[in-house]
Amino acid sequence: MLPYVFLASLLSLILATISFWLPVVAPDSEKLSPYECGFDPLGSARLPYSMRFFLVAILFLLFDLEIALLLPTPWATQLPTPLLTTLWSSLILILLTLGFIYEWLQGGLEWAE
Repeated sequence: MLPYVFLASLLSLILATISFWLPVVAPDSEKLSPYECGFDPLGSARLPYSMRFFLVAILFLLFDLEIALLLPTPWATQLPTPLLTTLWSSLILILLTLGFIYEWLQGGLEWAE
C-alpha cells in the first residue's frame, strides 16, 4: 500500500509542477477584455445582479437540499420508530411549504417588476 501512496503523491506533485510551467502567460487585449466571444461589448460587464436572481437561486438550492434531506426517508421507515421518521419528514415538508407560500404571497417570486 505504501508504494501506491508514494507513487500517487509523486505523480500528483510532478503534474502540479508541470501545470505551473507549461502554460504561456501572455495576456493580450482580447484576453483582458470582459468578453472573449468575439463581439464588442455593449455595456459594462460589472453591472450588479438583481436581488430577485439571488432569491430564485437560493430557493432553488433550498429545494434541492430538501430532496437530499428527504432521500433517506424510505429507508428510515425501517427503523424501530417509523412514526418519528414520518413526523420529522412531514415537519420538513410543512416548513418548506409554508416558507414557499409566504414568498409567493409577498411577491418574491415575481420576476418582472
